[in-house]
Formats: sequence, structure tokens, C-alpha cells
Amino acid sequence: MIDAYADPGTPDRRSGRRFLWWLVTRQTGRSVTGAVVASVWMGLTALTPYLLSRAIDDGLEPGDGPALVGWTTAVLGTGVFNAWLGVVRHRTMTQVRMDANFRTVKVVVEHATRLGAALSRQVGTGEVVTVGVRDVDTISRSLTVVGPGLAAVLTYGLVAALLLPVSVQLSVVILLGVPLIAVLVGPLMSRLQGTETDYRAGQSVLTARIGDLAGGLRVLNGLGGKGLFADAFRRDSQKLREQGYRVGGVTSWIQALSMGLPSVFLAAVTWIAARLAAQGAITIGELVSVYGYAAVLVLPVYFFIECGYELSRGVVAARRVVRFLSLEPVASPPDAPDAPGSPAVLHDPESGVRVVPGRLTALAGARPAESEAVVDRLGRYAASDVTWGDVRLDEVALPQVRERILVAEHGADLFAGTLRELVRGRREPGEETIAGAVHTAAADDIVLGLPDGLDSAVTAQGRSLSGGQRQRVRLVRALLADPEVLLAVEPTSALDAHTEAAVATRLRTARSGRTTVVTSTSPLVLDRADTVCFLVDGKAAAMGTHRELLGSEPGYRALVARDLEPDGDTETSVDGEVVR
Repeated sequence: MIDAYADPGTPDRRSGRRFLWWLVTRQTGRSVTGAVVASVWMGLTALTPYLLSRAIDDGLEPGDGPALVGWTTAVLGTGVFNAWLGVVRHRTMTQVRMDANFRTVKVVVEHATRLGAALSRQVGTGEVVTVGVRDVDTISRSLTVVGPGLAAVLTYGLVAALLLPVSVQLSVVILLGVPLIAVLVGPLMSRLQGTETDYRAGQSVLTARIGDLAGGLRVLNGLGGKGLFADAFRRDSQKLREQGYRVGGVTSWIQALSMGLPSVFLAAVTWIAARLAAQGAITIGELVSVYGYAAVLVLPVYFFIECGYELSRGVVAARRVVRFLSLEPVASPPDAPDAPGSPAVLHDPESGVRVVPGRLTALAGARPAESEAVVDRLGRYAASDVTWGDVRLDEVALPQVRERILVAEHGADLFAGTLRELVRGRREPGEETIAGAVHTAAADDIVLGLPDGLDSAVTAQGRSLSGGQRQRVRLVRALLADPEVLLAVEPTSALDAHTEAAVATRLRTARSGRTTVVTSTSPLVLDRADTVCFLVDGKAAAMGTHRELLGSEPGYRALVARDLEPDGDTETSVDGEVVR
């Protein structure tokens, strides 16, 4: 199997079927071994009825003891050897499955790493979870039927050849019967692919809703939107359940036919053979062998149908993986120019926003998503015509952009480790620098409240912290990165008024002379900004100071006044987080 640190190779992303074939060819030796062992194993199973017929016709019926012992020994030896082959077959196909699983996981994880922060902007969390868990498992399982599937075809031909000397009629029935079964099951396979695709898409949507619900339950409750979200989740889950029933219905028909059709086929062949034996056209031993051949055919026919079923599901899962692998990361052009040598204006033509160096700029809009879209463009996480000084931002070498422009998202990941490791990033800031950033983010109480201060352990995603604490820890980390341009998305949305005012004042002081952009509709933050850009439908409708816009823009005044309205259900916790 693939080593944990080995190169998984370059996947074939042209289609789901080509991706599955790539997984097979990456372990050609093992795949061929599995197919050969499975073919021999199933072939010997088909050969056993022939040995039984010889034991009856050559030994039992004429009373020839040595011949009976010889053929019986052959049956026993074949059975023991075939049992060992069955163990080898199972182990080999398990290795094929595990290699495909690990290899797919590696290419998905490596591609997610290449996408970096652009990942969450191109695909939802639910899609990533579905691909990384269910689709990878479905793909790996589908490859385990490749060996038995090929063996089923070869065994089918072997049985037809063994029956030809016994009865041409029986051989023709078998040759035509199995293709007829495939014709009957084929349409169900196509229908399964369609229903399975819809079901997987529904799973992704519902998983994303669960993540949104878990992450924003407090805010939804405060805004009175929890009931609406719950109703939407209930509708989606019911729709997914109905899709699951459709998938289950098709699957049940396939499984029923995989067991029922071979049984009908067995009965038909046995009835024809019995008539031939009664007419004296075949011997008793040949009758036994025909029954044995028909019984053995149940196995390859079952594997044949199972192969089609698993491959149909595998193709659906592989298409989703290929779609994920086709996402393109943000990259630099080959002849990328250097970034401006000194702080320069960031201009977004699409929205009209101009970010002047060395100033604290606030973006205020009724729809947070529109403000975030501007930040994504200014931070080069979305395609745009943004200019940085006299050059296009998307033409500058990406490492230079990431080094000097930092987008601090309110939901950025927090990795497990000590609080010190969490906030310092790749740098090694001194104690005074860390203390200054902690004070600016009003996070002193967090450090003091932990048993070991900065050396206290924090769980993954900061689950051991409250929402307000996590927000301030993210701000500490962004401040310690000390970028030339800091683009902070809603850095104080989970804080109470007192803490929010302290953070806004300290942030302005700490970033004095540096370029800082924040998205917010809080008057406590806007009042401390040098420039406020009022966004309407994603466009800059007006720019000025907070007080100037209050006097000249009714829309801005109404937006800001909404945040000033008292809420009787609002309380303030000891850590500065707004609790409803």
C-alpha cells in the first residue's frame, strides 16, 4: 500500500471513470494479482462439479473404488487449495481498497492545502466533509469488486465451455441467460447513478446547514431567526430523507434481482437438465455436474451485478472528488511584477472602494456578505481588477501579497495547542509584543483566566473558549502578524459595547500609521475610523467620517441607528461576549 509519506501521483481529473482507472493503474501489480487469484478461485469453484461428475460416473456408478478415491481426493484437494486462495483473494482486495482510500485521501488533502484560504471561498464545508468521508470510502469499496468482477466473466465462459460437451442446449441457455440478467439490471444501475448524485448533493447542503447552525446559533437566537433556520433545516432534511428513500428503493431492487434472478436461472437450467437425464441424453453424473454448474453460476452472477452496483456508486463519488480536485488555487502569473516598494493605495473598481495607506478605513453595509466580498477582492481571494498602487493586484507575486496583506476572518481556524502557539503564528514575538497585542484586543482577562496563562492548552477551533474569547484571540494573532495592510472582517461583532469600544480605540492606536480596514456597522467602531465607506448593493455610495455620513446620508444613519436600538434580551458576560 501507499506509504504515508509517499507521493500519491497526479490523479486523472478528466472524469469519474478515469479517476477510478487511475487508482487501479497506480497499483497495477496488486490489481492484476487480485484479478488472477479471484479468477482461479472462482474457476476452481466451477471445476468442482466436473470432479463430482467424474467421481459418480467413473467411480460410484460402476463400483470402481480406486477411481472413486482418486476423484474424491481431487475434490478434497481442490476445496482445501481454494479455501487458501479465498484468504489470499480477500487480503489482496483489502489492500487494493486501503491503497485507493489512502491515495484518494492524500490527493484530496494535498489539494485542499494548495487551495489554502481559497478553499472555503470555492466550496462549502458540507461538500468537503462529504468528499473526505463518504465519497472516499465509496470509491475505495468500489475497487474491491474489480477482481471478482473480472473473475465472474471468466468463470461464466469456463462453465459454458464445460457444459458444451454435455449439452449444446444447456450451454446456449447459459450463454444467453447471463447477458439477459445484465440487460434487466442495467437500467437500474443508470437510475442509481442519478439518484445517488442527487442524494450526495443533498447531503452536502444539509451538512453545511448543520455547520452554520452550530456556529451561529447564538446570533440566530439573538436575532429571532433560530425558528426560521430550524424550519429550513427541517425542510431540507425531509427532502434528503425522500431522496434517501429513492436511493434505497433502487438499491433494494438491485439487491433483490442479484439474488432472485440467479435463483430463477438456476431453476431453469436444472429443469432442462432433469428432462435431458430422464430422456437418457445425459448421465446421472452429468446431471449432478449441471446442477453444480448452475449453482456455481449464482456466485459469478451475483458478483457481476454487485460489481455494476458498486462501480455505479464509485463513479458518482469519483465525480465529486474530480470536481473538488478541479478547483484552482490562487496563483501568480509566471512573469509577476513586484509589489509597490512602499505603502500604496488599494483600489477596488468593482465597488469603488479606495483604501488610503496609513489610515483606519471602515466598510459599512447592510449586507455583511457584500463587505466581505470587497475584502476578498482587496486581499486577492477572489478574481477582480483591484490595483495596488500602479499595478494590478492579481499580477503581483502571490508570496509578496500574502506577506504584506492579511485578511483576518472572524471565523478563521484555531488549531489545538497552547495559547502562545496559537497567537504567535510563524513568528517568535517577545513577551512585551505579545502583551501589547493582547491588551489591544482586550484579551487580558482571557490570559488571566486560564490556569497557565499563555501556556494553557486550547482545544481545536478554540472550543474551550467562548465565542467572544475566540474572536479576540483571532485579533491578537492578526496583530502579532503585523502586516502592512490588515483587512479585518467583523473583528468585534461578538463583543459587548464596553469591550468593543476599548478594542476599537486601542486598535486605532496600535495600528497608527499602518493601513487597516475593518468591516462593521457598529457606531463604536465607525466613530473611531479615519474613513467610513458606506456600501449599498456592494457599491461605495458615500465616503467620509462617521459623523459626516450621519449628517448627510439617511441610509447610513438608519443602518447605524439599528445597532443603537436597545434590546431587552441582551446581557453582558464577564469575558466581554454578548450573550442573548
